[in-house]
Amino acid sequence: MNRYFINIPLSAWIGIVIIAVNLFAAIFAPWLAPHSETEQVGDIWLLPSAATPFGTDSLGRDMLSRILFGARTTIAIALTITFSSFIIGIVTGFTAAIYGKWVDTVLSRIVDTVMSIPVLIFALIVLSVMGTSIPVLVLTIALLDATRVFRLARLVAQAIVCQEYVEAARLRGEGLRWVLFKEILPNALPPLLAEFGMRFCFTFLFIAGLSFLGLGIQPPYADWGSMVRDNAQAINFGQFAPLYPAAAIALLTIGVNLVVDWLLARNSLPQGDEA
Repeated sequence: MNRYFINIPLSAWIGIVIIAVNLFAAIFAPWLAPHSETEQVGDIWLLPSAATPFGTDSLGRDMLSRILFGARTTIAIALTITFSSFIIGIVTGFTAAIYGKWVDTVLSRIVDTVMSIPVLIFALIVLSVMGTSIPVLVLTIALLDATRVFRLARLVAQAIVCQEYVEAARLRGEGLRWVLFKEILPNALPPLLAEFGMRFCFTFLFIAGLSFLGLGIQPPYADWGSMVRDNAQAINFGQFAPLYPAAAIALLTIGVNLVVDWLLARNSLPQGDEA
C-alpha cells in the first residue's frame, strides 16, 4: 500500500489535493461560509476586505460565501448527472455487448440517432421547452451523456466477453449475473473510471456554460457559471468579481484532468510495470 502511494506522481497528487479541497468546501459550505448565499452584506462590487475577502457581487452578497455554496451546488449536480449517465450507459452498453444481435442493433441505432444531434443545441431545445428546473437539467444532460458512456461500455464489454475466462465461467454454468459482476465489470473498471473523470469535467463545464447562458442552475441557488455571468460587468470597473468563480471552474477542471491523466497512464502500463 505504501509503495502504491509513493509511486503516485506529483501532478496526480496536485489533482487529488485540488479535488479534496473542492469536495471539502462543497460538503462543509454552510459551516465555512461567513454568510448565507443570499444575504446582502454591503454595496455592490465592494473591494476585498477583512469582512469580505473576495469582495461582493452585483447584488452586494459576499463572494466568498457564494463561491463556497456554489461549489456545493455545482459539484453535487455534476456528480449526480455523471453517476446517472454511467448507470444508464453501463447497463445499456453491457446489455448490448452480452446479448448482441437485434438488441445490440436497436440500442446502437438509438444512440447513434441521439449522438447525431449537437449536444448543446439538443440541451437548449429541451431546457427551453421543459423549463430549467434541476430535475429537468439532470435528466437531460444525463441522457445525453449516457450515449457516450454506452459506446465505451459496449466496446469494452465486447472485448471482454470473448475472453477465455468468460467462456470458462459460462461452461461452468455461471449465470448472467455472475458473468456481469464477477468477470466483465471488474475488468472494465479501469477505462470506465478514467472516462468517469472526463465525463465529470465535461458535465461540470457544460452546466457552467448553460448557467452562463441563463439556462442552467437558477436563482436563488449559487453556482459558478451564473456567478460569472452576473458579475461580468464588474470587469469594466476594474473589479475581479467574475474572475473568482471562473478561477474555481478552471482549477477544479485542471485537478480532475491531472488525476484522469495519471489513471490513463497507469492503466496503459503493462501489469508488471504498474508500480
